[in-house]
Amino acid sequence: MNALDSSSPTGAGVSANTPGESLACPGRLLSRQPIVDAQRRLFGYELFLRPGDATDCNPELATREAVDAWLMLAPDPDQGCAFIPVTPAALIEGLVTLLPAENTVFEIDAGIEADNHLLETCLALKQQGYRFALDGCIPGSGRSPLLRLADFIRIDFQTTDFAGRRALDDLVAGTSTQRLAFNVETDVQRRIAHSEGCTLFQGTFFSQPVLVSSRPVPQNHLVYLRLLGALHEVPADLRKVEKLISGDASLCYRVLRLANSAMQGHASDVTTVREALLMVGEDAIRRMATVAVAGALAGNRSAALVSMALTRAHFCQLLAPSLDEPPARMYLLGMISMLDVLLEIPLSRILPTLPIAAEMKAALSGNDSAPGRVLLLVRSLESCDWQRCQETQRWLGLEEGFIASTYVQALRDASATMREMFFPG
Repeated sequence: MNALDSSSPTGAGVSANTPGESLACPGRLLSRQPIVDAQRRLFGYELFLRPGDATDCNPELATREAVDAWLMLAPDPDQGCAFIPVTPAALIEGLVTLLPAENTVFEIDAGIEADNHLLETCLALKQQGYRFALDGCIPGSGRSPLLRLADFIRIDFQTTDFAGRRALDDLVAGTSTQRLAFNVETDVQRRIAHSEGCTLFQGTFFSQPVLVSSRPVPQNHLVYLRLLGALHEVPADLRKVEKLISGDASLCYRVLRLANSAMQGHASDVTTVREALLMVGEDAIRRMATVAVAGALAGNRSAALVSMALTRAHFCQLLAPSLDEPPARMYLLGMISMLDVLLEIPLSRILPTLPIAAEMKAALSGNDSAPGRVLLLVRSLESCDWQRCQETQRWLGLEEGFIASTYVQALRDASATMREMFFPG
């Protein structure tokens, strides 16, 4: 089923990056999911827009909204591919050429009637550098003429059984077409898909912790958790923060790198944690230290995982003023909510080691407070659970357009932070 159909979210590929020129402000809820390889390295993103009445009956409008949303987030080529569903008309009319060829993949429905005009258009776009992903292939339905143009074939892991997946595998045997398994919900399903020849994976499995319940929290990670607790205090005890950061070489390096990036143009480099604390201010050092902790906890794991944690943190922080919550604490709450994924340890084992307020622990456990509902909202956005999103936004008393624009800004802010982390200077 093509993502532009009324039974599925409207999708558009997007990469986490800072804004370019915005063509529109989103009025509907949106979400994105990373697409990763077998090592969980980021390959690209797909953006989903909540279906609306007009879009449901007008796929051309859906494509235009998808292109606008993609351009609004202005991805960079080095942030992976952008997967965007398109209609034949959008291809033929040239609307899609607004998108950069080097990192755009067009998703096209295998069930459409591909006449010579469409095939020639697709071939011309491929010659410009665009790539194609074939969606909605049905085992036994025959070989689509679009298959010879496909760089990727998308396989729905929830609706296609083993025999069906085997039949789709036969369709691309002997070609360079990559198989992308989507709607992958667990790491077990990811491993099965990999064993069957899929090389790319998409779904909620990415944000689900692979838990090792008997594993204790490592000693060096306890330092990071104590630092998160110290940063949670308002105002923060900067002496305690300095001592905790200074006691860990990895944190020192990360914080100083971030501080020097923030102080570009200053006469001299920031060389000590104390200088960083004095020069960039408490709020900035709180953000820097939190980002450094996320990077240290993630280790060699996917940068997309850190990006997801940062997006949660920025989203919670941006909603805080509307809910009369402290922005600094909400930022930390969003980041901490990913600790079970980053550490691969159940949250129930992590919370007792976190020196944070009881109300924050309750929110992390899913209570009915405003912070707890914000976490529920961002998780619902990540999983495209639109019904739960709307129920939660009503509980919070927030408008859909406000939540949508806030989430876009969170994606932008997370991207800016990621660039500071991985591409300083």
